[in-house]
Amino acid sequence: WELLEADVWFLSPSGYEAAAKHFASSDLEVNLSGRSFVITGANSGIGKSTAKEIARRGGTVHLVCRNKGRAEEARKDIVEQSENENVHVHVVDMSSPRQVWEFASAFSQSHSVHVLINNAGCMVNQRELTDEGLEKNFATNTLGTFILTTALIPALKKSQDPRVVTVSSGGMLVQKLDVEDLQFEKGSFDGTMAYAQNKRQQVVMTEQWAAQHKEIHFSSMHPGWADTPAVQASMPEFHAKMKNKLRTEAQGADTVVWLAVSDAAVRQPSGLFFQDRKAVSTHLPLASSRSSPAEEAKLMSTLEQLAEKFKP
Repeated sequence: WELLEADVWFLSPSGYEAAAKHFASSDLEVNLSGRSFVITGANSGIGKSTAKEIARRGGTVHLVCRNKGRAEEARKDIVEQSENENVHVHVVDMSSPRQVWEFASAFSQSHSVHVLINNAGCMVNQRELTDEGLEKNFATNTLGTFILTTALIPALKKSQDPRVVTVSSGGMLVQKLDVEDLQFEKGSFDGTMAYAQNKRQQVVMTEQWAAQHKEIHFSSMHPGWADTPAVQASMPEFHAKMKNKLRTEAQGADTVVWLAVSDAAVRQPSGLFFQDRKAVSTHLPLASSRSSPAEEAKLMSTLEQLAEKFKP
């Protein structure tokens, strides 16, 4: 908590406003008609806010959500506010690797995709297993993201200016990659730390994909601490203490939108971690959070083997 509270100013509305003074407003003045965006966890919070901004600029938006009712409600709202009918709902539980594979292969056959935004995430505070026997945070945040991205890479490569943006978190700064206990089977379980570990894994995956697939622009980012339903539900104490210092959903989504749509973003090298439209370090000064190339390669090969088990 100390770390979260210490960096709240930078990641709060005040920090955002200070950074925004240096934003080029023309970066987001783009026409996205003819471009297709897949956004996970898009029925509320940062995902919905991102979807709205993309729809306003004429993009075709695919909302990938677990709850059909909430997704349809979000779709209605996005269409009304953007006056863009090209908003589609896909019901997928990102914690189910089988469902993710099935969705990705069906989607690739019938749609094009220019940009994938991996935004869905969960922070479950008790160690819980999914129906497929996987720890729930890992299944959603890491394996779901890995499978969806891997499965859509061939379709992305067929598109012009393809991008993958993954919404990580500054919480990952407190974690060193741990490839020996991906599903938190050892020791006592801490949901906040499990989430932070998953977010570190997403940053490593982004770096690895960027090195492997040069035709696609990959990035990860920290939205700052925003007042979203997810933060409220999974971090109630933090939310209660900090709610007047949290960013709006739109402020949290700004860098996601910038990475997904602006020309300026793809002028940055692929594989970096961003905060407020700027690439920032993935490690705190003097922190022992760096992993070795062998550990990073092991993460990718372990995920690949696990993903294969669930491939239809």
